[in-house]
Amino acid sequence: MTATTVLLTPTTVAAPATADPVGFSKDTLHFQVSVGPSSDESCDIVGDVYKPDSASAESRVPAVLTTNGFGGSKDDQAGIASFFASRGYAVLAYSGLGFGGSGCKIYLDNPEYDGRAASELVSFLGGKDGIAFGDPGHTLPVPGLDYVVQDETAYNGTAQDHNPRVGMIGGSYGGSVQFAAAAVDPRIDTIIPMITWNDLSYSFAPNGIGQTSGVSTSVPGASKVLYAVGFGASGITDPGVEGYVQDPSRASGCPNFADAVCPALDQAVVQGYPDAESVDFLRQSSVVSYSDRVRIPVLLMQGQEDTLFDLNESRATFDALRAQGNEVKMIWHSWGHSDETPAEGELNLDDPDPTTQYEAARIVDWFDHYLKDTGVDTGPVFSYFRDWVDYSGIATPAYANSSDIDVGKDYSLYLSGDGSLTRHSGGIVPGAQTLSTLAGGLPTESEAPNIRPGLQVPQGMVPDTRAQWSSESLTDPLYVVGAPTLNLRVTATPAVTGVEDAVVVFAKLYDVAPDGSENLINGLVAPLRITEPGEPMRVTMPAIVHRFAEGHQVRLVVAGGDPSFRGGLVAHQVTISSDPGQELVLPVTGG
Repeated sequence: MTATTVLLTPTTVAAPATADPVGFSKDTLHFQVSVGPSSDESCDIVGDVYKPDSASAESRVPAVLTTNGFGGSKDDQAGIASFFASRGYAVLAYSGLGFGGSGCKIYLDNPEYDGRAASELVSFLGGKDGIAFGDPGHTLPVPGLDYVVQDETAYNGTAQDHNPRVGMIGGSYGGSVQFAAAAVDPRIDTIIPMITWNDLSYSFAPNGIGQTSGVSTSVPGASKVLYAVGFGASGITDPGVEGYVQDPSRASGCPNFADAVCPALDQAVVQGYPDAESVDFLRQSSVVSYSDRVRIPVLLMQGQEDTLFDLNESRATFDALRAQGNEVKMIWHSWGHSDETPAEGELNLDDPDPTTQYEAARIVDWFDHYLKDTGVDTGPVFSYFRDWVDYSGIATPAYANSSDIDVGKDYSLYLSGDGSLTRHSGGIVPGAQTLSTLAGGLPTESEAPNIRPGLQVPQGMVPDTRAQWSSESLTDPLYVVGAPTLNLRVTATPAVTGVEDAVVVFAKLYDVAPDGSENLINGLVAPLRITEPGEPMRVTMPAIVHRFAEGHQVRLVVAGGDPSFRGGLVAHQVTISSDPGQELVLPVTGG
């Protein structure tokens, strides 16, 4: 059969309410993309093209490319796609490889696969033919778009064919793919990654010690088993029976995943940490490995309520990009993977409104500045949401702004032998606390799972498996913004010979109310895999934005296990003695 070019009858969609809304239409297309290191693996991607009614070859518009989070589809992006189409942007919302009706396997946003796939979609937006089709069999060609603004040069200054004015936006898995795409395609002008990772080996097995760069560590920490199991189950089941029947190759090896994923998942559950080969594989799909190839303006948006991709990951990416000269800004909003509901007036991705939502306004300004050349101000370098600020309507009053990412001043609390956190090293009482870890990496406490830390769970603890230190009741509120650090030295028996039999403990920061009830701040935990007990350690804990109210106490806990992680396989007895070097440092602001 001879293929013919398809002239599609678009679906007309009512525009959402905006300042100056325009109508738009939506077409569902299939895209044939070539991926892999040699671009020799063909995949089908399904996506929706949103065309503003005002767009034409004579009246061109900029474009937005967006895709789903893990386990989602193009349909999840309908709200933000419709919003930008109504503001005069052409939008392509697509299902990522392995998800939502798109073919091929899940490659964890690897630049050679997911990045190349996005790059081919950029070519379609730039007018290239031979990519889009009206059917999944790729027999009904659809021409490339002829109504998107074309740039003479790419962001790296070189002349490129089919070079549209285009930005990307999306969250989580749909956030990381933006870095992957920008690393392989200099035609992309700007990106807005939300709640995404810097180093997947840290995301799934964080270690609070031994940082080599950003959040990356020389030794992996402890696996987040709940996230790992959920992640594996979601990816494997996503195609459904129909998807596996249509493409049986997706069931071979590691079902619906790149083959290296299954060993990494097995290691997470069985031994509690990824081996060196799995760490290398995870980092290949992480911006930490290729940030030097991302040279465009970036607006990072990361969540305080996020136990999967914590604030430290965005800080690591911010630092790397800024050090090489990128225009980069960062927002720490309230919501994230462990609580997906934004605060009032922050953002509604199903119905964005810059007049009532702080983040929607920042997003619009960013794209209007870089894609429409409006010259609008893109906002402060660093903004963070404060849940203790009273406001109504748009969340702007709850956001503090800074031109510097380091907004806190050091506030030291010393670990005393009497179980107190004292403000002065001279107040340290000699003494020590000893705790035990359990064989097999078993949890030692009952606590809400990190996937939903807000759940009410009866608390309990195996005796003698926790050491803790508490401050006096605060006479004034204490405002912490940033990553607490802990200078710590422990001794342990039996002796440690390497990673396999390392001591694994969990550092946690609690807010203790006057009635004695504990609140593990945002459900965040810093696992420590200690291969050299007896040596001083600098622990970097997950960053927080938190107010300790007047009358509350700061409590530091070092626990022998945690229900959301796989601990060390060998049981140890761990002793922490008091001395001036044992110090918790909080980055404190004025409110």
